[in-house]
Amino acid sequence: MKKNIVLCITGASGSIYGYRLLEVLYSMNFHLDLIISTAGAVVLKEELNLSLKDVKQKFPKVRLISEKAIADRVASGSRLINYAGVLIAPCSMSTLGCIANGINQNLIHRVSETALKEKVPLVLIIREAPYSLIHLENMLKVAKAGAVILPASPAFYHKPKSIEEMVDFVVGKALDCLRIEHNLYKRWKAEELPSA
Repeated sequence: MKKNIVLCITGASGSIYGYRLLEVLYSMNFHLDLIISTAGAVVLKEELNLSLKDVKQKFPKVRLISEKAIADRVASGSRLINYAGVLIAPCSMSTLGCIANGINQNLIHRVSETALKEKVPLVLIIREAPYSLIHLENMLKVAKAGAVILPASPAFYHKPKSIEEMVDFVVGKALDCLRIEHNLYKRWKAEELPSA
């Protein structure tokens, strides 16, 4: 299994999803290239009281890249093909709009475009409510192009007892999209099908 992942945190509410993915993937010894947008850093501070300095100190092996570093190696298809995937958690509607329309205003947009053209798995954890028609049309565009749209919508069949368990369900679903094994949530226990 490829052990490289690009993780992006944008300015939508729900920075906990990106931060939890960071914790889990770091503990699994993935090589992480982390891009936090300017707006993402503001929301991270507002929601989790974490600065970029705090993130660097807690995860010293993570390569933190500026969203302005358009020429970074992860922008290149010849490099990105060696990655297990690109995760955007959370994905703002502005970021979604740029990806859907091929507009590269920062490295997150460029990496996403590169992932789509190189068929590298791209997972967008969308956190907005309600959706406008423009949001839905942009989601359809990126889904048709090969991305996975993953709404930040926890399930309740596993009877979560905390916000952390609800967050882990969504994070676990993101890992499922990249076929990364985990035990973050209890899977549905359906009856086994009879053998033929």
